[in-house]
Amino acid sequence: MARKALLAGLVAAALWLSGCTNPALMRVQPWDRGTLADETMNPGRDPLSAGQLDHVYFSREAANGGKAVGGSGCGCN
Repeated sequence: MARKALLAGLVAAALWLSGCTNPALMRVQPWDRGTLADETMNPGRDPLSAGQLDHVYFSREAANGGKAVGGSGCGCN
């Protein structure tokens, strides 16, 4: 009986330590913050690419009134 309780305790501890809900694993460590603050992590760092993606989105979604503009989806507005 004691072996089953010990085994259950070990399994529970292994699941708790390996789970992604462990608060110690969810925090961004101080030495990783510089990597996350790098300019390459900025989604708007390239204005040309952002403009092209905006045009594609507008062309596809204009038939539904995307970007608050009505019209057809052909991109000829």
